[in-house]
Amino acid sequence: MKKSTKGKIRRGALYAALVLVLVILVVAADWPTIQTAFFNPEIAAEMFPEVITIAAKNTIIYTALAFTFGLILALILALMKRSEIKPYRWIATTYIELFRGLPALVTIILVGFGLPIAMGVRIPGGTLGKGTVGLGIVVAAYMAETIRAGIEAVPRGQMEAARSLGMSKGAATRSIILPQAFRIIIPPLTNELVILIKDTSLLFVLGTTIATKELTKFGRDFMNDTFNGTPLIVIALMYLIITLPLTRFVAQLEKRAARAR
Repeated sequence: MKKSTKGKIRRGALYAALVLVLVILVVAADWPTIQTAFFNPEIAAEMFPEVITIAAKNTIIYTALAFTFGLILALILALMKRSEIKPYRWIATTYIELFRGLPALVTIILVGFGLPIAMGVRIPGGTLGKGTVGLGIVVAAYMAETIRAGIEAVPRGQMEAARSLGMSKGAATRSIILPQAFRIIIPPLTNELVILIKDTSLLFVLGTTIATKELTKFGRDFMNDTFNGTPLIVIALMYLIITLPLTRFVAQLEKRAARAR
């Protein structure tokens, strides 16, 4: 028997096994119980419009502010790590390794409660301010390495050409290197944005009011009040509505970059 024929038979068997498993799951499932426990339309209706006007809005605000703060800090760290001054490189490397190694939840707790207790530093803005700084510190450690890699991906000839025209190293970096680097790293930065959206669920440790709840906290509180899993399904759908367009955007950017190469 030919290898191609054997391959077709093997794939057909795998498809058949998958269909069989799906059929068994569909037949064996207790659909009335599942519908009552996770797809109760009355409970889902009670979550609106607050799930959009409060929870989803806060999630987007926390994400936007933390991403902006983290991006600025990440750019500074990336330039420090590529600096000719050794102390700058040591500081940037220590920061990146430290906050990539610590769980994000630990960092948020340290920012929200550790700084006020140990150093008397109080971040204004309540959950919004603390969440922005805490999440921004974490995401900056990851984006700094992404930005550094993007800068190093720009051909060295670009800098040499700019210097030959009389531009200073700083001016060449700002005007020529960084714009090209950011075009390269837009897809991975967008992936970091998607991860950050989900990480806003950690901000519950800072304490929230009705007006400052993000999606996960909102859904969990609603589930505790109703003793039903429907709020989690609604919250999951809200996350997908926010993140799926971003992931599709990343896919399109990667395809465009691949065609350009």
